[in-house]
Amino acid sequence: MPPASAPARPHAIPRGIWALGLVSLLMDTSSEAIHSLLPAFLVTVLGASVVALGLIEGVAEATAAFAKVFSGALSDYLGRRKGLALAGYGLAAITKPMFALATSVDWIFAARVIDRIGKGIRGAPRDALVSEISPLDIRGACYGLRQALDTVGAFAGPLLAIALMLWLAGDMRAVFWVAVIPGVLAVLVLAVGVREPENVSPARAARVALRWQQIRGLGRPYWSWIVVATVFTLARLARHSWCSRPRPRAWRLRCCRWCSW
Repeated sequence: MPPASAPARPHAIPRGIWALGLVSLLMDTSSEAIHSLLPAFLVTVLGASVVALGLIEGVAEATAAFAKVFSGALSDYLGRRKGLALAGYGLAAITKPMFALATSVDWIFAARVIDRIGKGIRGAPRDALVSEISPLDIRGACYGLRQALDTVGAFAGPLLAIALMLWLAGDMRAVFWVAVIPGVLAVLVLAVGVREPENVSPARAARVALRWQQIRGLGRPYWSWIVVATVFTLARLARHSWCSRPRPRAWRLRCCRWCSW
């Protein structure tokens, strides 16, 4: 009787996936180190109001969501992923020095919007690039690794900001300058360490396009979810504004225990 064939060994996770994960880790570390201090910087250094803070964050996140709608369709149309991903990460890296140089709320507003445009542009092409680089039998593991490293960066960023604030005697601008370094490294790692597969043909023949008829055809469940998400976002802004008003200390402590601040 012939010997039973050995089970197929799973492919090793490609180097490009590790590079994409490192890119996410570095950029998230840079972004979160800045964003964790940004509300305090806006209010205490630039004198922004709570309403202005909420407006900046709301417009920035809405911009990222809007850019995501088109970046995936554009990536499919071009049939290339790395260029769009580089553009998105590059925009985010360019904005990092703007936070350190900011002398007014307008600077921060512009930097946040440009940064979120970059986030919206890079997301879909990067995920498509992960799919094209990954062997089919370990595609889930490849996505999981990239996301895990992304989460490590989101956790490491605030920790880095705390350590730098202690080391630099509370100088937030100096912390912002240090946070520029991992952002620039993320772009360099993506440019050098990730190669786009050559066997993926452009998708121009498919003529992928986003039309108004397609947006209208998304259906009631989709728009219902958008309405609910909008209401909760407005409620969050209202809660932050209410909790930031000056009140007696005992009342403020009760409020903070209730809303987990």
